[in-house]
Amino acid sequence: MTDARRAGHPPAAPAGPHAPAGLLAVWGVTRLVLLLWVSGVWTFPGPDVTGDVSVIYQGWYDVLRTGTFPGTDVTWQYPPGAALAILAPGLLPFLGYAPAFFVLAFLADLVVLVLLLRAGTGPDRGRRGAWLWVAGLPLLGPTVYARYDVMVTAVAVAALVAGVRHPRVAGVLIGFGALLKVWPALLLAGAVRRRTWGAAAVSAAVLAGAFALAAPGAFAFLTSQRDRGTEVESLGGLVLHVARHTGWDGRVLLHYGSMEFLGPYVHEVSTAAQVLTALAFGWLLLWRLRARRYGPATLADAAFTAVLLFTVTSRVISPQYLVWLVGLAAVCLCLRASRMLPPALLVAAASAVTVLEFPVWFAHVVASDPLGMALLFVRNGLLVAAAVVAAVRLWRSTVPEGAPAPLPGQAARTRETSASS
Repeated sequence: MTDARRAGHPPAAPAGPHAPAGLLAVWGVTRLVLLLWVSGVWTFPGPDVTGDVSVIYQGWYDVLRTGTFPGTDVTWQYPPGAALAILAPGLLPFLGYAPAFFVLAFLADLVVLVLLLRAGTGPDRGRRGAWLWVAGLPLLGPTVYARYDVMVTAVAVAALVAGVRHPRVAGVLIGFGALLKVWPALLLAGAVRRRTWGAAAVSAAVLAGAFALAAPGAFAFLTSQRDRGTEVESLGGLVLHVARHTGWDGRVLLHYGSMEFLGPYVHEVSTAAQVLTALAFGWLLLWRLRARRYGPATLADAAFTAVLLFTVTSRVISPQYLVWLVGLAAVCLCLRASRMLPPALLVAAASAVTVLEFPVWFAHVVASDPLGMALLFVRNGLLVAAAVVAAVRLWRSTVPEGAPAPLPGQAARTRETSASS
């Protein structure tokens, strides 16, 4: 028996392709390729995805520098914290706006990798999750660095990594993330400590108040999506893609910053998506009431499941949404007790298909031709499967079979005890 085994410690992970040096080498090569794509040195197939940075983001940057939010621009659909991401390239004045943005996205990517390597609870010290991030993220192509979602994902990953030992820090990061792009608020789905909820509420309130006082139009985003239609890549969009082949006379147009369906019955399809979102919220609430077994992986598993559910039921499933899912899945895989390996692999597969539907063959998606529809059916089917599998696994790992629902006070005490054990 080795000294390590006598001491009760697991043996060190063997050297080889999964050693940190190999992982860092793969990360470096893939990220260099991403930078070459977004900088235009290499051309990626399909439409240019960097226009959002060089045109839209830079236009917002010019407005935000004047001390106001671009509330009159219908494409500004983000909470006020997004201004920090849009203004951040100003920290690198020696670069143009777009190159500075790409560098910051690259650095956020690196931050996620470091966090994942430090988050592991198994003998591989987080390498399984890190490998998912290293290999899964570049599957999405240059979109990864051409949107600010990788920065938001870094905040969300930091919150989940801090969640087990530092609940207040996790809460502060969740509140900050929610002010960046709303969806990090879903990380509270599995948070059972009052300190996490309290810190999230306080940080979000303080930041929201500061933004409201700093500049007018901070909360114009709350009504900016009211008249949006159904985006061509969404689950509901599949219904309208099929309808185009049965005589439906709707159209696909650039609307509110994305390609959406406009025409008869679009409102009904959008309403159906919102109903599905409400049902997903209802399921999460039921799960919270029934869950009894909370462990160190529950926070991450619940966050991943919640974001999956709200992604697949959204009227919009933009390619950058997969950045969130890959990041959250990677955190789950860092935790030995997590049950999320199958849905994490499904998300990775969906990422590989996503880059084909956007940007490579996006024209086929917009045209609703057989290739475009096939890509959407496969990609969205993988995401739906991941959401269902994640929900089932979360339920089975936390809800005892046949156990009655506890009273609210009993549930809270049980969760606090489980989370602190």
